[in-house]
Amino acid sequence: LSSSTYNKLWADAQVELNSLLTQEFPAQPPRPEKDRVVFFQRLATLYVRYVQIFRQLEEAYDQVVHPQKRKVIREVLDGVMGRVLELKNEMVEKEFSEYHYMDDVIQDLKLTPEDIEIPIPRYFLSERSKVLQERRNMLSNILNLIEVNHVYEAIKIIQVSERARQGRLRAKFMREIQRDEERQRRAKDRDLGAAAIDTAVVRIQKVWKGYVQRKRTKREREEEMIFLGMPRHTQPCPAITAALANEARRRGKQEEHEEDYQKSIVAITDKLREVEGPDMRETMKDQIRQWFIECHDATGTFPDYPEEEDGGSTLIFAEKTPQQLMEELAAKDEEDANKSTKGKEEKKDKGKKDKGKGGDEEEESGLKMLPSAFLGELEVGHKTFGEVWQNRTESKNFSQRHEAELIKEEKRKEIEVEIRLQVDELMRQELANWKLAVDKDKGGKAKGASLSCVPGDYSYLGTTLRQTDIEPMPSLSDVRQVIALYAVLPLGSQVVHEKAPLVKAILLAGPAGVGKKMLVHAICQETGANLFDLSPLNLAGKYPGKSGLAMMLHMVFKVARLLQPSVVWIGDTEKMFYKKVPKEEKELDPKRLKKDLPKILKSIKGEDRVLVVGTTHDPFNADLKSLCKVYSKIILIPRPDYASRYVMWRQLIKKNGGQVTAALDLSSLAKISDGYTQGHMVQVVQSILTERRVQQLAKRPLGAAEFVAPLAKIDPVFQDEEEALKNWYAKTPLGKKRAKAASGKEGEEEAPTKGVRTGKGQNQKGKKKRDGKSRS
Repeated sequence: LSSSTYNKLWADAQVELNSLLTQEFPAQPPRPEKDRVVFFQRLATLYVRYVQIFRQLEEAYDQVVHPQKRKVIREVLDGVMGRVLELKNEMVEKEFSEYHYMDDVIQDLKLTPEDIEIPIPRYFLSERSKVLQERRNMLSNILNLIEVNHVYEAIKIIQVSERARQGRLRAKFMREIQRDEERQRRAKDRDLGAAAIDTAVVRIQKVWKGYVQRKRTKREREEEMIFLGMPRHTQPCPAITAALANEARRRGKQEEHEEDYQKSIVAITDKLREVEGPDMRETMKDQIRQWFIECHDATGTFPDYPEEEDGGSTLIFAEKTPQQLMEELAAKDEEDANKSTKGKEEKKDKGKKDKGKGGDEEEESGLKMLPSAFLGELEVGHKTFGEVWQNRTESKNFSQRHEAELIKEEKRKEIEVEIRLQVDELMRQELANWKLAVDKDKGGKAKGASLSCVPGDYSYLGTTLRQTDIEPMPSLSDVRQVIALYAVLPLGSQVVHEKAPLVKAILLAGPAGVGKKMLVHAICQETGANLFDLSPLNLAGKYPGKSGLAMMLHMVFKVARLLQPSVVWIGDTEKMFYKKVPKEEKELDPKRLKKDLPKILKSIKGEDRVLVVGTTHDPFNADLKSLCKVYSKIILIPRPDYASRYVMWRQLIKKNGGQVTAALDLSSLAKISDGYTQGHMVQVVQSILTERRVQQLAKRPLGAAEFVAPLAKIDPVFQDEEEALKNWYAKTPLGKKRAKAASGKEGEEEAPTKGVRTGKGQNQKGKKKRDGKSRS
């Protein structure tokens, strides 16, 4: 695709963004919405439209080669990512669920599930490629310094094992050869009659005729598909190959143009400083001297020079008369003198406002949109596009190189600021000399800083099930979306992490083998993050004592901040929150992090791109209250559903060298594998597709029956276990809110005043205490 295509894609995204900004900033503030369903529908529509813009801008940023355009696109892209996270957080608070089903919104907007898939910005890794390469080189150098004697011993053990294996195989082959010879010898000794010969001939004819007919049928089917215009492509489409090559070539051009752009910035800045700098300096001095004279003529005295904190000579160049400027400076001095008095009055006023706040809430009860930290940036980015790029003619810039005039406009302002600081110092001294010379009596005053590997299909019945008061289990596609929003986007973008709702810790809960650890590695892979393992088993016997534990946590999180983005993984995190530690695990001391980890999490701020990710397959043994205090987001990962299993079987078979043909009934295979996890499927596929079996695929294609026997040897995840996980999740804070909202009690609990909320909270606490006593 050409540059004009991506320019048009960028322009279309800006048009859609302009429509959304008009909706987000109405002429009159919207009235609170009392209907929760209508309000959520509004949020979902905004979310889907922002995701559409997100996808367009990400593709444009990845392929646009103009360095100055990419700078503007990047600012808007970060803002859109942040706004998507804000809307997701607001939908969770309003619907009390991490998973949302927007089938109706997608249908109304005439979109497909792929259109709302959260894209992982490719610049997360491309911009950190040099850092990652340096880190790999550093680790390889460290490993080269380590003694390698144990490596030789390992090689010897592997060689002995391999030779023994080859000997066993050789003996097995020889045994088979001997059996074949014995069988042939016996066959020769037997006297075959005419009936046996006829039977053999019939069988040979049957096999041959079947082979010929299948070959003819296959050829006729291919001719029919070609006639219908639907040929099967066994090889990659040339158009797709050419498009991928073109994308890679454009990325190479991006680096070339960016390097040229950075060099031009330095050269143009030096030239402006050398050519236009002296003229700017003299012009500023003349303007400031003229201001001195005008102030003296108007007031009879020379003015005080504005301090650097107040803006220095920038106040002088504002379009104001000397008297107005003198009045402003005097008023500022009065404000500084009365600052403490005003502070006390403000506190009193604040107390009065707080008293009368309840009445206002009663008048305007309902649901409102939360304030956004990214809409201002989006508005600025859209304004820059409209003023600079929307109507810009680029007929002479076919190669999409940088534009020198834009660099000059930007750098002139920076040079003016530099020169103004220098001129301010000189003119302060000159003003002091003037005052000494003219106002002798008064004296003078000199005043002096890739989730794409997680397969899974969309849940098409989510909205329908919720309308019938059935809470659906999330699909793997929903899990992938939530991980991208809560983990990948904030870790990948510093701007998004600082301003989006801060998520410090995420818990991935689900049966063994559903891919929790793979998701942790996917987060690191997509963002180029460093992984730190603080699992109880990994810490066993290391850094003993309280001082050792404190030193270890301090070092881990300090290095995590220095090498951010970073992911701190705690596998089997339920062991940290055991209600009662089993006898066999007492020596491991799995609860040693329970007290210190919450303190460390409090020290993580918005500028620290550090995320704690816990995984558990047995959360029932953990103290739920302590667990929820540490992990603000709990994501339930279910068994794969039918659609996800169908996609997984296809991908796993192809990945391990297999071929999906008409003989392989994937639909039946996905149906009979209900209850089996991703780990089970990987294990079965690897056991079937051995090297020898892959070589036989041309003669004997894969069949679904081959996978049944290995599956039967594995215990699946039964429905009871999944229901137990679902019931456990219903006891979490968000699960309780979701249950109350589904039962219609949420509206009764919402009260306009703080007093009523507090009272109900007390009643609930009392109820919990009474329930605990009755159970005991």
